[in-house]
Amino acid sequence: MHASLDVLRIPDFRRYLSSRFLMTFALQMQSVVVAWQVFSITKDPLSLGLIGLAEVIPAISFALIAGHIVDRSERKTIVLLAQLLTLVASLSLWILSVENFFQDNLQLKIYTIYFCIFLSGIARAFMASSLFAFFGQIIPKEKLVRASAWNSTFWQTASSLGPATGGLIYGYFGVSYAYLLICLFLIISVGAMSQIPKRGVIAKAIQEPFTQSLTVGIKFVFQNKIVLSALSLDLFAVLFGGAIALLPLFADILQVGPEGLGLMRAAPSVGAMIALIFITRNPPTKYAGSFLLAAVAGFGLSIICFAISKNLYLSLFFLAINGAFDSISVVTRSAILQLLTPDEMRGRVSAVNSIFISSSNELGAFESGVAAKWMGTIPSVIFGGCMTLCVVIATIILSPQMRKLNLKKLGRIE
Repeated sequence: MHASLDVLRIPDFRRYLSSRFLMTFALQMQSVVVAWQVFSITKDPLSLGLIGLAEVIPAISFALIAGHIVDRSERKTIVLLAQLLTLVASLSLWILSVENFFQDNLQLKIYTIYFCIFLSGIARAFMASSLFAFFGQIIPKEKLVRASAWNSTFWQTASSLGPATGGLIYGYFGVSYAYLLICLFLIISVGAMSQIPKRGVIAKAIQEPFTQSLTVGIKFVFQNKIVLSALSLDLFAVLFGGAIALLPLFADILQVGPEGLGLMRAAPSVGAMIALIFITRNPPTKYAGSFLLAAVAGFGLSIICFAISKNLYLSLFFLAINGAFDSISVVTRSAILQLLTPDEMRGRVSAVNSIFISSSNELGAFESGVAAKWMGTIPSVIFGGCMTLCVVIATIILSPQMRKLNLKKLGRIE
């Protein structure tokens, strides 16, 4: 058996992958179903933006508290509780999808849907920290890089297939059946996770005062130049170089319609999955720092090429390349965090990481819209790509440790 497949022989890792795949698949389905349902009721584009706001506010607000609790608790238990809260929110959305439910007060129905999404956001905060921390307990240190690649591959696949499946089920069978299928996947996900034995509370966990514990993860990140550089690279790359929010505008520029838009939305995921398959066989270890810097630079260059492309097929190619570089960055950053974070701090450091990720995704979409309004669509994306390259250059100058990072020196890495 090839070394890339050896990590899959760990039964608990297979259960973990199955659970996370089904959870991600279901939530990606739900994102499309909720959007269609809300817009069909309100006919107001602003209502779609409020869906994301209803989820990201609790996800960021509860992140540090979640990290504190995860590092003081049995992590599998927190994962299961977060999954169950997600299931409760989805079951509530299914009840609200019944045609006559709140039919006489659609405004109240919309507010209740937002509340369900708010609950999902709270669950997301706890799930992000607990999944990351529990992952570090079930995978041997020497297999972390390959396991991270497989983890990202399954996540990327679920993220690609989930939205399309949600739209098809909604279109052909209706909103209630879509939510029922989502709940079924979530139940199976909980079942898979429950089969993994508990690993217990980390013995080294230090019982600091609550307020001090909340800041431990932040202090660790900002005092560790390699971790800070890795997170900052991702934050600013997505903040400036992300263009997903502007793809409808590029579909209009290229005159390819909704069909072309669908292809452009799928292209980064296709590129990401191809790159992830390669990484599982050839993980970035010895030259991990240089690999990460090159990936972020490639991310910026590919988005510049996409912006100036006048051909759909070229645009799809550059978007696929963009997704490939992004996936390399994600896997490398995840491996760095897993290897450099002490076991007793994984929850709190993961909480800080989730804040970085949420901020970059949400603020990145906002930055793209503002820049496009003031500079024009194509110039704004070129500007974002150039800013990403500037961030890479700044990291090389300010953090030489990142450029020289060798993951093999952090442990016996395969």
